[in-house]
Amino acid sequence: MSSKTSTNATSSVPKSSSPLVVVANRLPFILRRNEETGELERKQSAGGLVTAVAPAVLACDGMWVGWPGMHVEDPTEPIPESSPEDKAPTAGLRSDQVVAVNIDKSFFDSYYNGCCNGTFWPLFHSMPDRAIFSSEHYQAYTHVNELFAEDTMKALKKITSRPGVQAGDKHLPIIWIHDYHLMLAANSIRASCEEEDIKCKLGFFLHIPFPPWDIFRLFPWDDEILQGMLGCDLVGFHIEDYCRNFLDCCARRLGCKVDRRNKLVEFCGRTVRVRTLPIGIPYERFAQMANDAPRVVKADGKSSQIILGVDRLDYTKGIVHRLKALEHLYENHPEHLENVTLLQVAVPSRTDVREYQALKEEIDQEVGRINGRFSTPNWSPIRYLYGCVGQNELAAFYRDSSVALVTPLRDGMNLVAKEYVACQVDKPGVLILSPFAGAGETMHEALVVNPYEISEVAEVIHRALTMPEDERELRMYHLRRRERQMDISHWLNAFLADMGALIAEDGIPAPNAPPATNGSSTQIEPMSVEDFDEFLASYIDESSKLALLLDYDGTLAPIAPKPHLAFLPKETKKVLLRLSNIADVHIAIISGRSLQDVKEMVGIDGLTYAGNHGLEILHPDGTKFVHPVPQGHEENLSQIKQELQESCCRDGAWIEPKGALLTFHYRGAPANCHSKLKTDATKIITKHGFTASPAHCAIEARPPVQWDKGRASIHILRTMYGVDWCERVRVIYCGDDHTDEDAMRALKGIATTFRVTTSHAVRTAATRRLSSTDSVLTLLRWVERHMQGRPMKGWFEKFCWYLEMKSYSSFRVRILQIILETHDDEDTASFSSWQLHGNGSTSFEMSDPEDWKPNTSSNNNNNDNHKNDSDESENDADQHHHHQKEDDDDQRPASAKTASFA
Repeated sequence: MSSKTSTNATSSVPKSSSPLVVVANRLPFILRRNEETGELERKQSAGGLVTAVAPAVLACDGMWVGWPGMHVEDPTEPIPESSPEDKAPTAGLRSDQVVAVNIDKSFFDSYYNGCCNGTFWPLFHSMPDRAIFSSEHYQAYTHVNELFAEDTMKALKKITSRPGVQAGDKHLPIIWIHDYHLMLAANSIRASCEEEDIKCKLGFFLHIPFPPWDIFRLFPWDDEILQGMLGCDLVGFHIEDYCRNFLDCCARRLGCKVDRRNKLVEFCGRTVRVRTLPIGIPYERFAQMANDAPRVVKADGKSSQIILGVDRLDYTKGIVHRLKALEHLYENHPEHLENVTLLQVAVPSRTDVREYQALKEEIDQEVGRINGRFSTPNWSPIRYLYGCVGQNELAAFYRDSSVALVTPLRDGMNLVAKEYVACQVDKPGVLILSPFAGAGETMHEALVVNPYEISEVAEVIHRALTMPEDERELRMYHLRRRERQMDISHWLNAFLADMGALIAEDGIPAPNAPPATNGSSTQIEPMSVEDFDEFLASYIDESSKLALLLDYDGTLAPIAPKPHLAFLPKETKKVLLRLSNIADVHIAIISGRSLQDVKEMVGIDGLTYAGNHGLEILHPDGTKFVHPVPQGHEENLSQIKQELQESCCRDGAWIEPKGALLTFHYRGAPANCHSKLKTDATKIITKHGFTASPAHCAIEARPPVQWDKGRASIHILRTMYGVDWCERVRVIYCGDDHTDEDAMRALKGIATTFRVTTSHAVRTAATRRLSSTDSVLTLLRWVERHMQGRPMKGWFEKFCWYLEMKSYSSFRVRILQIILETHDDEDTASFSSWQLHGNGSTSFEMSDPEDWKPNTSSNNNNNDNHKNDSDESENDADQHHHHQKEDDDDQRPASAKTASFA
């Protein structure tokens, strides 16, 4: 195997061109209070994350945010500097580079033991039966994540205030958040940065597995976790499977647009990159320790081979299954008795948790039972070490073991497998690996076995113990070569390169660095018409009618500083106009504006308009619905308006009257005033019995009636189509704020709903999310294409379609009236020729219902005549039609009827 000289080299520390702020559950060292002096002291913290990242933080003069490992009564107590004798990776990390997060004891237990380890740990390891779902624990988790976000902002401000470091610099500070303890922090950090105009990059790395959709969805607040992670610019996982699970959850739970090929997610108008970043180990350091460590495992009787298991005592590690497999080995292959010993190291974990206490008791009983069954006076099949083992001693265990048994039931990566390989500097051993560990995706030369198949594990152990030396050498050679290349520095390099912050050597760009231009690999393509085929084409069949229920502000029209400036884009209006002329499409605009206001802003006849969130509804036929309001409503609304004017209308805040309700806008006020203005306005509104509903930087005062956009939507659908509308109508609802959630909840399961989310993370009942009003326009274009492309049910639909293509859509309804007045359904179905005359100049003939052909006489200006027809001329045509009907009906055969217009 490799010589000692091959392991003496040390990996260079990756360097970041941007200041790095690491945010983790723990600081890179542990604080302890000296019992004699009462002073705080640093204690070394073991772990791959500290080993890899701490030197990089030192190199770029970055910062580390985390919990210090103890509850400090005085948060202002200074953190001690490192000792001059300190040789740990954190040596030299100054106290001003550390921000300790002080967490109250009342929250910590619920946050850490309750939510993190009681819920996320088993759930993300695909063991939902062990998970505890508690709103109290989750509230504590949310609170602690906010504390971390606040302290991260302190660290970020320190960095941006340094000379030479500016928020607008191209080398923006990088905030790197780690693991399942802090999955919500990114959104709070991003919101604070936007409010204070501080620019930075956000990255997240999950050190445990990410579960598949059918397991992740069990968590009651799964959408908030996904949105918290998507608050970052880059989200990293160990292996491809975890990336695919995450992308699947984003698409199915949040309704985000996902590019699975390039691993991109569209969220809140941003492209979030999802990357595979398999973590490694400090390979050279372990190899050196293995070379230097003395032998600590001595022969026991005739024992010549050691099987090694090193695990934290946890139910995910499969220790009990491993012990049962060993028992099967001795039963089926007794030649290994007194020749093979299992050395199982179990590191204590969460000893105060009852479930872990029960697991330890079970393991103790299994070890005692198996040892009692197979032991001889000079030999025991299992050596069980319950406690912590130093790294030098552990390296010796790795080196001297013939087989490493790494068989977790589920594990994010499992670095034990990699450490074992790095320490094989002498006689090569054999690695047995579970496919349910992340390491199983790349360590192909290991013997992979399902830990749940006890008898198969026993057979694989037997194969490993009897494997020829040349095969062992070949397998271990390839394993060592890969792990040497993909060590901990490679992992850090890959992250920095993906964030565009890796300092390249000799001016050569890093291989994983994103391209300078926004190519398809780093930016998700805008929503296209074809994207809607996936989830709408099968929903809207060939015979169903379609109801489009649309909000106005933020959905059809972009949000504007003032409501009167929120104009409907010209192209959107054109598409809506064309859709309104499709027979099977009905459009309703449901807005928080007053009825008259929204009708004027859209300006299209033939639509249903609902104002004041549906309190007023105007139907296309002119009928109007007005929901009753409580007595004294106007007086109370006037009083609210007056008090808001006196108390809150300052610093750019103002009031928008809307008839039955009003809206207090504070978007124009300074960001630091928003919270107080919102609180004061809410108090005034609720004091007078109105409901204070939050909107986009605004508060709406709504009358206390049980009516909202949801009930208004149902009312509109019943009015348009009757009480049995569900059987014949497909519904699409599109909105952008919490008032639209009322409709999305009311229509859930019976409509396809879209929530337009442009900036902040929100919980929504919508089926899908859209990033902007441009995506809404694309949706409308898809509807137009789909509805016009449907097979026509008969010759008359084809005739109407032909007229629409020739700009005769304004006559379609009149033609239908003429046909219905002239013939019944059976006669109409048998017609083989119709002629439509415009001032005697043009006729449309159909000898076959499948073939419409225009015939044009010498006068070619009939199109202009059609387009300029007024209501008066249509009335004249109506009279002309009746006269012609009386004169010609008896003379014209049923196969050649003519409808004429003056």
